[in-house]
Amino acid sequence: MANRRFRGVIALAALALLATRCLNLGFVAPGAEASSRRAAATNWMAAGLAGIMGGQAAQAYELPPLGYAYDALEPSIDKATMEFHHDKHHQTYVTNINKALEGKTQPSLVDLQRTAIKDGPAFRNSGGGTYNHNMFWLEMAPKGQGGQASAKLASAIDEAFGSMDGFKEKFEAAGAPGARFGSGWVWLIVDSNKKLAITSTPNQDNPLMEGVEGTPGIPILGLDVWEHAYYLKYQYQRPAYIKAWWDVVSWNVVNAWYEDALGGKAPTTDSSNAAAAFVGSRKAPSAFNFKFGLEAKGQMGN
Repeated sequence: MANRRFRGVIALAALALLATRCLNLGFVAPGAEASSRRAAATNWMAAGLAGIMGGQAAQAYELPPLGYAYDALEPSIDKATMEFHHDKHHQTYVTNINKALEGKTQPSLVDLQRTAIKDGPAFRNSGGGTYNHNMFWLEMAPKGQGGQASAKLASAIDEAFGSMDGFKEKFEAAGAPGARFGSGWVWLIVDSNKKLAITSTPNQDNPLMEGVEGTPGIPILGLDVWEHAYYLKYQYQRPAYIKAWWDVVSWNVVNAWYEDALGGKAPTTDSSNAAAAFVGSRKAPSAFNFKFGLEAKGQMGN
């Protein structure tokens, strides 16, 4: 046993050296912050070493790195907002759900959502906040690089809302302060009849949660309308933030999530999957493919 463990340590050390070299040579997500990439790789290697040595990773979930630079979504979302939204707010949700899970079995993030309301405030608020934000970062891309709704999704949008413009108008109305007063999210979901619907939830709730306010279903697009998501740039003008946000929606990702949702699969956004998608991607001059969760496939530009 000791010899096998020693060999495992040596193998992981070699892999760690290779991973470090890959990061330096450009085998990374286009535009991702270097510190975020290195942190993700370090966390992954530390977890693997702990497992070999018989220990446990320090946290159940980790903050996934962004797949683009902090300023990549400007002018829709400014750099300063991205920095504190991702590094501070999202990190706080991750930290708190890990505390709530100490000494307990770690479920997948998607499984945690289903019973979060019943399980209590820490699971509902911090578990929901972790899942929602993981999804939020993945469903955005720099302006002009998110593609368009697929023919299949566009047809479903036309059927449900009359047109893409009609959909956006209803989505924006659902996120307006008069409709979603205070903090919360607005969602495009696939309901139990496999039809599209718009719903909104308070705080960090989402449509996967049993007993949620609004329409339950599988989310394929979600917008954070908490003030911390937009206040530095837009102040009280939430409607202006929502309108600008359409420019950075990654329809390529939404298309893939829609296909999965029709099969009853919710987006799986566990940080290990998200980090692997970005850290393991080779930098290319055009576009790169990434795969995450339940075989949801998308494409983002460089």
